[in-house]
Formats: sequence, C-alpha cells, structure tokens
Amino acid sequence: MLATFLIGLREGLEAALVVGILVAYLRRLGRQDALPKMWAGVGLAIALALGIGAVLTFGAYELTFQAQELIGGGLSLLAVAMVTWMIFWMQRAGRSMKATLEGGIDRALTAGGLWALIAIGFVSVAREGIETTLLLWSMVQSFGDAPSALMGALLGLLTAVVVGWLISRGALRLDLRRFFAWTGGFLVIVAAGVLAYALMDLQEAGVLPGPFTALAPIDAVTGGVAVGWAAFPFGWAFDVSATIAPGGPLASILQATVGFMPAMTWMQVIAWVAYISVVGWLYVRGLRSKRPSKPQGQTEPSSESPSLSPQGAA
Repeated sequence: MLATFLIGLREGLEAALVVGILVAYLRRLGRQDALPKMWAGVGLAIALALGIGAVLTFGAYELTFQAQELIGGGLSLLAVAMVTWMIFWMQRAGRSMKATLEGGIDRALTAGGLWALIAIGFVSVAREGIETTLLLWSMVQSFGDAPSALMGALLGLLTAVVVGWLISRGALRLDLRRFFAWTGGFLVIVAAGVLAYALMDLQEAGVLPGPFTALAPIDAVTGGVAVGWAAFPFGWAFDVSATIAPGGPLASILQATVGFMPAMTWMQVIAWVAYISVVGWLYVRGLRSKRPSKPQGQTEPSSESPSLSPQGAA
C-alpha cells in the first residue's frame, strides 16, 4: 500500500503540476473561456487511463494461463520502459516544461481550434495516466493484494490533487526538485522489481528459459530444480520460502520496496542487479550534473529555487 501510495503521489503530482501550469497560463491571458476545452482533454485522458486499467484487469480472465503470463510479462516490460523514460525525461526537460506547455497553449489559441485545446489537455495528462496505469497494474499482479495496492494508489492520487491545488493557490511551498529527485530514485528501485517480475511471467509462459522449462538444471539429490550456483543460469538463484513466506507481510514489504521475492531465478537476479547498476548510476549522474554551480562568494539566483508553484514549476 505504501509503495503504490508513493507512486500515485508522484505521478499524480506530475499531472497536477502540468494542469496547474496550463490553467494558470490561460487565466493570465484572460482566456477563461478556453478552460472547459482544456478540462475536456484532461477528462478524456483520465477516461483513457481508467479504460486501459479496466481492460487489463477484466480482459485477462478469458485467457489461458500461458497467455495471461505472456501478456502480463510484456506489459510489465512496457511499464518499465515507460517509467525509465519518464524518469530521465523529467530530469532533462523539467526546467523547460513550463515554456513548452505555454508554447503549446499559444499555438492552440492562435489556431483557434476546439480540438487543439482539447489535445493540449489530453496529451499533457495521458502520458502520466497511461504510465501510472501500467505500473500499478504490474505491481498489483505481482503483489496479489489488489485491494490494498489500489487503495494506496487512490490515496496517493487524491493527495496529489490536494497538494497540487494548494501549490497553485500559493498555500503550500514544496521543494519539488528534492521531491522528484527522491521519488525518482524510488521509482528506479520499483522498476527493477517490476522488471524481475516481468521476467518471471515470461519464464512461466515458457518464452524465456528458466525453472519451468526443459532447460532447468535438476538437483540430483532432490530431483527438483536446482538452487544456487549449481542452478546457474536457468534455475533458482535462491529460495528462502521456508524462512520468508510468499505472500506474507514481510515478503510483500520487501517486494514493494526493493523488488525482492522469496524465490528468484538467476535471470531475475541478473536483470535486477543490471538495471539498478546501469539506470541507478545514470540517474545519480544526472542529478549531480543538474546541481547549480555558484561562483565563490555568490549565492544561487532565486530563479533556481526548488520551491516552486505551477507558475514557476519548470
């Protein structure tokens, strides 16, 4: 519940800040008449995200087990790709987001088209909505505790709406740069766990070699799939199910935070370590490169302040 709450909070706050920038700019231009069109686009984006979630949730019931695992693994890989791209996109384009959004509004108002303004609202929110839907769906599938996970996500989204509204009204100043930096690091760890779960799905579907295929190494003593170094590369890297019960509270907490599962294959472990090592290193390097440098004896200019409102959120 905590993991999905943080994801809902981060992704929801991203969307809330984007919408806040658009609304503030239209009001500053005195074009309140265009707000209903922009809100229509936002509503369509939300409806699309909910529709995708409903299709993924209820559509899988009619599929075979292998098809469910194949689709689940593929969509989880897509979620990892989208989250990874969004993390680095926010890191790279965050400072120019305000100018980009306002430029889109200017072009839409100049064109004078109804669909142009609807498209601005739709595209600005749909990206976060689809990404959040895929990520939360993948996490719900891996946790197996849909009510708690969905409740956490809903609370996170509602909190994001309230926080975004307070920021837009000037009633709350939030260190957004630090907030997105820490939650971005958390998403890197979450994405690594989703990647590991996706590979498990694909191994269970027989698409990738693993403990469920003919390539699985067999333990000569037990007759089961080998565990440990003898099982490399297509067996179990470890199995501590006797100590940490699968589906138990501790297993759920570890899976939600660091992507740990009581039993993991070598392919999962290698993928998890590789993702954390490469993406984590690139993310930290990007954070360090974004730190504003200041000449000796001078303070940072106020325009670099991380405590931003939607009017200055980029």
